[in-house]
Amino acid sequence: MAAATAEEIRANAYVGFDTITQQIEHKLLKRGFQFNVIVVGQTGLGKSTLINTIFASHLIDSKGRKEADEPVRQTTEIHPVSHVIAENGVKLRLNIVDTPGYGDQIDNENCWDPLVKYIKDQHSAYLRKELTAMRDRHIQDTRIHCCLFFINPTGHSLRPIDIIVMKKLSEVVNVVPVIAKSDSLTLEERDAFKQKIRAELQYHNIRLYPFDTDENDEEEVQLNESIRSMIPFAVVGSERNVIIDGKSVRGRKNRWGVVNVEDETHCEFVYLRNFLTRTHLQDLIETTAQIHYEAFRSKQLLALKEQTNPRPPAAQSSA
Repeated sequence: MAAATAEEIRANAYVGFDTITQQIEHKLLKRGFQFNVIVVGQTGLGKSTLINTIFASHLIDSKGRKEADEPVRQTTEIHPVSHVIAENGVKLRLNIVDTPGYGDQIDNENCWDPLVKYIKDQHSAYLRKELTAMRDRHIQDTRIHCCLFFINPTGHSLRPIDIIVMKKLSEVVNVVPVIAKSDSLTLEERDAFKQKIRAELQYHNIRLYPFDTDENDEEEVQLNESIRSMIPFAVVGSERNVIIDGKSVRGRKNRWGVVNVEDETHCEFVYLRNFLTRTHLQDLIETTAQIHYEAFRSKQLLALKEQTNPRPPAAQSSA
């Protein structure tokens, strides 16, 4: 039976329930917020550096070479790192999950399995805590809210392995693709590469975040559309400061000049950072709970029901 639509009326005098937003804010500020990110891509694409650049903090050590003749260091296992970052009285517990470079081996068959398994394991851990008789008041949430998928700036097209891994991941997590070290491409090459990638994603029916819902207003729909038109974000990361016109900015020097990470004419880092932290942070968290986790939860509970109440064997007809 559908609930009847309630008529909206105005109170004749001030009641005070409009302060509920302040009450919610006060409780949330005391508790803090949780955001979990997994970074996926080939070795040597600057995954650690970009994360540090986005959150303006040294959170994970770069595996890049410090000397030209030094061998490339690699992440050899899935490794979560946790930090609490404070900004204007708001505490964000940030879990960053670094992953081994996939597709680096001679045989890359099923190289995505450990990534998908890790994400599902976090859903499973949350579900177990949710179903316990004496569950915690606030369940620690390790579910992955965002997957930053790093694309090699070849300027050609996605590798077949990239397409498979992205498709597998998009079924269980919010995937945000980025072209790493995009300053290795000219602006013309970069735009052509982005168009080619978008065409490949559409051809292979890979559904990436953000998603539109019935709850979105016109402004949110337009914002999501502008984000989708920009994906994949062409980015450059740097923790170093360089001097441009007498000002110290985060950037990289190369033989052609200086790349200012936060200059929108140089790369799309600012758009990515604003998207992840200023406009879609809460939506990434909610989408994880309402779409990806809910799909996992429904599947697990249905399977549990089947095990608890198995179907009776079909009656055999007499000869």
